[in-house]
Amino acid sequence: MAKGTVALETFKDRLRLRWGYAGKRYCLYIGLPDTKVNRFAAEGKARQIELDIASGNFDTTLKKYKTDRQVQRSQLKTVELFEKFMQEKAKSVYQRSLEKYKATLGYLRQYFKEKQADAISVALAEQFLEWLCSKISPVTAKERLTLINACWEWGINEEIIENNPWNDLVARVKIPPKQKSKPFTREEIQMIIEAFRSDRYYSHYADFVEFLFGTGCRTGEAVGLRWGHLSDDCSSVWIGESVSRGVRKSTKTNRARTISLTPHLQSMLLARRPENPDSDGLVFPTPHGHAIDDHNFRNRAWKTVLAGLNIDYRKPYNTRHTLISHALDLGMSPVMVAQLTGHDVATLYENYAGSVSSRPRLPELMKDRE
Repeated sequence: MAKGTVALETFKDRLRLRWGYAGKRYCLYIGLPDTKVNRFAAEGKARQIELDIASGNFDTTLKKYKTDRQVQRSQLKTVELFEKFMQEKAKSVYQRSLEKYKATLGYLRQYFKEKQADAISVALAEQFLEWLCSKISPVTAKERLTLINACWEWGINEEIIENNPWNDLVARVKIPPKQKSKPFTREEIQMIIEAFRSDRYYSHYADFVEFLFGTGCRTGEAVGLRWGHLSDDCSSVWIGESVSRGVRKSTKTNRARTISLTPHLQSMLLARRPENPDSDGLVFPTPHGHAIDDHNFRNRAWKTVLAGLNIDYRKPYNTRHTLISHALDLGMSPVMVAQLTGHDVATLYENYAGSVSSRPRLPELMKDRE
């Protein structure tokens, strides 16, 4: 592009102008879709900027070339932009997910204070990332940065801001590898279930624990299971809902699945099934008939029972990891296991296949010593 020339281009079906002046790159969003009439108007704006550059009257703030609405929006503060984004997301995300947005807002407020959103350059965004990584773990930092990047993308689509300085920063956050927890052995599984059944305080949860180990479902899926989700003879179960902290929602992947249960699980469920069960009634309620709070269950019942057995602590969610690992070791097809647990095959191998015989093995190249 020749010096002093303003280029007209289309970005996400919207017109924008790009040019350089005094060693700095400039971008101006026209805020109009790419049509013949709108191109004519945008070209007129481009000629105005070129004349100002040539005559020495170029406005580096770009206010001269923006509409009143664009000028007003460009004065939006960083925190205000993210608050608008949160208000929009609150219409579709669950309350627990919204807590992550609130935490991200706190970091933006702490660092940027009153700074305007369109004043955040790539260099300033990099400085924020460095500061953020000094405060929280890489995993959490990447999560927060992903939300910030989504906010700016939303702002561009809504024509509130014009540039996204966060686009390439998310990939820069490297998460160090973390050793996966061990699956429970068959002996440990039996010991845990029997310990729950004989426990003075927590025997009520024995069937719940057995169902977790036996199906590999997510904890919230077992908590939210209703009698209407089971077939009449309890030989199969439909899993399409989850309950967490008292909130019922769809499964983590927003996909439902129906699985056939083992005769052992079928017998256990038939034994606890009321004579005329309410289809909306919980299969595994608390002793008082409420939905199990996974946090309380983990900290009170689960930790207590494992400590009493002197078994290394692993979260209740490890029951899922345990079933998948043992299923793969027994030679079950990864595709079939993924269908049972609601994963894609790649995710299953990457995150859950942690037992020895399901790992790739090195070839033996050396002879044994005599």
